[in-house]
Amino acid sequence: MTALGFLYPGHSAEDDYPRIEQLIGSDIRLDVVHTPIGEDAHRMDALREIASPERLAVGVEELRMAGAEAVVWACTSGSFLGGWEGAHEQVRALALAAGMPASSTSFAFVHAVREIKAVRVAVGAPYPDDVAALFADFLRAGGTEVVAVRGSGAATAAEVGTWGEAEVLALARQADTPDADAVLLPDNALHTAAHIPALERRLGKPVLTANQVTVWEGLRLADRRVNAPTLGALFTREPIVQV
Repeated sequence: MTALGFLYPGHSAEDDYPRIEQLIGSDIRLDVVHTPIGEDAHRMDALREIASPERLAVGVEELRMAGAEAVVWACTSGSFLGGWEGAHEQVRALALAAGMPASSTSFAFVHAVREIKAVRVAVGAPYPDDVAALFADFLRAGGTEVVAVRGSGAATAAEVGTWGEAEVLALARQADTPDADAVLLPDNALHTAAHIPALERRLGKPVLTANQVTVWEGLRLADRRVNAPTLGALFTREPIVQV
């Protein structure tokens, strides 16, 4: 049994994790511990507060006691606002506090883009434009060419957590461009685990989503690879057929 730990702020789309665990269908356990969210707002000050070391430290001991082998900070916006160096410092501090390998959703996106060998990506973010632009800057710092960025302007994670397949597909379609090798949908408040195959069929290319890449990153840290086509191209190398 491989146990992976995830620090998840608040309550929006945490039910993606048991769904993903079921879809993986292997001897892998995904343990989610909630960290305090404070004010739920897609504003710079509120997002930085969500990611404070004090808030992240809340769940670390619980994950350690649960036997987690690796921990991932499951918050996209709370892991890229400090830029490339700030994100590295955040992960180093988390690894030291947890006593195990650590990463974050923002780094998960960078590593997942490399895994699927995408060169150019389009970003469809529920965030306001200024926050979405910072995510694109983070990807560029990681060596990814961002050809399009689309922010939807959602004010809170709670709002994003109510979106269904239609809203997620609309976000992906609005962001997509013909020259993009993949479409990225950040924000761990976005429910996507049940929609990834449909998204990839409609767009005819890989779609990377926050909770999907976060789990994949935990597996990477634990040196585990699984084949789960229902979780999209990131979990399988079979070609995508557009419909």
